[in-house]
Amino acid sequence: MPELTFGEKLLIARKQLDLYQYEMAERLGVHPNSLTKYERGEGKPHAAVVRMFDLLCEQQGIRFDEYRTEDKSKGAAMKIVLAEKVSPATLAVFAGEPGWEIRTHDQLPEGLPAALAEADALVVRSAVQVDDALLEHAPKLRVIGRAGVGVDNIDAEAATRRGIVVMNTPGANAVAVAELTIGLMIALARKVPAANATMHAGKWDKKNLQGTELRAKTLGILGLGRVGLEVAKRARGFGMEIVGTDPFVSASFARENEIALVPIEELFAKSDYLTLHVGLTPQTHGIINAKTIATMKKGVRIVNCARGELVCDADLAAALKSGKVAGAALDVFTVEPPKDSPYHGLDNVILSPHIAGSTAEAQEAVGIQIAHQVCEYLKLGVVQNAVNVPSLSREEYVQLAPYIDLAGRLGSFLAQAGKGGGKSGIDAIHIVYGGALTEAKTDLVRNAAIAGLLQGSENVNRINAAAVAAERGIRVHEQKEESHRGGAATVLTLVLHTAQGDSRASATVIHGEQPRLLAFDGIDVEAPLEGALVVCRNLDVPGVIGRIGTILGQQGVNIANFALGRERGAAAPGKPVKPVNALAVVQVDEPVAESALEALKVIEALLEARLVKLPDGK
Repeated sequence: MPELTFGEKLLIARKQLDLYQYEMAERLGVHPNSLTKYERGEGKPHAAVVRMFDLLCEQQGIRFDEYRTEDKSKGAAMKIVLAEKVSPATLAVFAGEPGWEIRTHDQLPEGLPAALAEADALVVRSAVQVDDALLEHAPKLRVIGRAGVGVDNIDAEAATRRGIVVMNTPGANAVAVAELTIGLMIALARKVPAANATMHAGKWDKKNLQGTELRAKTLGILGLGRVGLEVAKRARGFGMEIVGTDPFVSASFARENEIALVPIEELFAKSDYLTLHVGLTPQTHGIINAKTIATMKKGVRIVNCARGELVCDADLAAALKSGKVAGAALDVFTVEPPKDSPYHGLDNVILSPHIAGSTAEAQEAVGIQIAHQVCEYLKLGVVQNAVNVPSLSREEYVQLAPYIDLAGRLGSFLAQAGKGGGKSGIDAIHIVYGGALTEAKTDLVRNAAIAGLLQGSENVNRINAAAVAAERGIRVHEQKEESHRGGAATVLTLVLHTAQGDSRASATVIHGEQPRLLAFDGIDVEAPLEGALVVCRNLDVPGVIGRIGTILGQQGVNIANFALGRERGAAAPGKPVKPVNALAVVQVDEPVAESALEALKVIEALLEARLVKLPDGK
């Protein structure tokens, strides 16, 4: 009877111990990438790793006998529908499973809905729309695999209701994007497009094509996720000095990758080349604009292979024309394909039609990766890169849902209002569960809190948040204790540790669905965690509250809720002492313009005013 491979044993052990890949890698003392290879049957583990694994299994009482008793030559019968064209290597992964029926996109004579009637798995790219109507035809479907990152074409909520896991393949095209980024930097430095164009025009214009070297130049990387790190790795080979900004990366993690972590203002001021690798959030939308460009070096070169909406096109075009920006290379656009682009006719900008991830290797890699993930889920129940399904029963999920939502809101609040204001690297996150949460399965609550704190980071969701935090070198500590906050029986507390200091916030759910802030940085205050909030820190002196209300009114801002609190130990009547710190959380009907926040700064006792944007209430 066939023996299980080391990789198969790893998958089984992780399932039994409920460990993420990075957690198992830590226990075995290997890099997570090595663990991925072992689980896929690639490479032979060192004898020391095997001994560590055997010891772990012995300590935890993990046995593999029940798996060995099965005749693997027969396998469990599965039906896989590949709704879009995949590479031969992807098909080979599925075809290698004994007893599995594989239907490719050109083998669906009665159409996709009919093919899904008996299907266990569906694999798509970006063309097929997997909506609730299609899923009605798939009563046995267990998993949907998306060969790529985006899942816009999949109704994940409908899949969740039907108990179907939705997986994607983040990071599989990181190398492809990084290589194009470096290639575009070289093309800008050496004027390659102009050289090519003049040669095709029959000109030998050598004297006007003198370029510059990348060596000894400063490369600024905005966003240190998978792509940003791959860019840094390659840029080091050119002798570039690398600085980076990412509020969701710890300083120690940046040092390990030989990147100087700097504030975003310093990144803009220092960079000879600036490359963008962040996701699209309210904080990053239009981050390259006239104001930020003005802080950059004259002659900076900008590369964008991330999202078109990160750039204010009119402002960048004006800077290219004036010479403030020497050159730009853009692979992504706000509207694709772009219409009436302000870049047309500018000879110092390189334009490409969103091809950064379009390499044969990357497309094959995402296909092979999703094939392995789907196979491992169907065979062993191991979930990787899922974007929807929690490991909870329906009843447990219903009970926890308000606190999962609360955790995301509290994390987002702390990221925006806490010390660093989303601009300082996160070193650690401390989560304290109180009341009913002490007896609950809190993985999704934890992940929702982390996802809220990392809301500006790329591809972070409630399923992968803990793994992303680990990748970024962010330590996550969890603690369960009984609540002692009077009527609030179930309280969630988050503590954020950053280079700028620590921030702490506590919250609860009232009336079964309404999220409420209970305390922020040592000050008790009850405020709704929804919509637009103006968070003001001030000295507790007369007149501040009135002036805040007056100024917001003058700015046309309507106040929906005004919550107040102050530090304990405030002055008793008739006994003046040094003013303590106070807090105002002002919920407003409309988002507040930057000019309104600036207007508040005239209040002498006001220490700080920040705008926090949270989802609206249900």
